[in-house]
Parts: sequence; C-alpha cells; structure tokens
Amino acid sequence: MLHVHEGQCGLCAHFGEHDFNHENRLVQIRTSKEAPEQLIEECGHPRHASLHLVVTPISGCDGFEPAPNAQVH
Repeated sequence: MLHVHEGQCGLCAHFGEHDFNHENRLVQIRTSKEAPEQLIEECGHPRHASLHLVVTPISGCDGFEPAPNAQVH
C-alpha cells in the first residue's frame, strides 16, 4: 500500500473525478490515506484536460484541490 499525503493526487478533488464506478474506492483512499500500489486514475483537472493525464495517488501538481471528503490536516 502507498501512503497518500496532503498535496498528492489521491487526496485531490480531480483524482478520478469522472470515474463514478470507483467512487467508493476514492472515498476509502481519502479517508484512510492509503492506496494500492498499482492504482492509476485519470486526472480531471481542467488545466490538464487536453493532456488526458493518468496519475497515481502519490503523484502531484500545483493544481491540487482538496477533495471534499479527504480529511486533510
């Protein structure tokens, strides 16, 4: 398992935001701050939309926006 920290994609509102089939998994990652090592999701950040980025939960960028259900401290 990977440990996800503030500022990383796994806790960002745009991580997997268009993949509603995995919504429960994203909530679990955001609350436990742990993610499977092989997990990748699409980045839905509007600034990156044309790039169709696929990122890991521990990736990051300066467009980080905390997910509403991520308990970021």
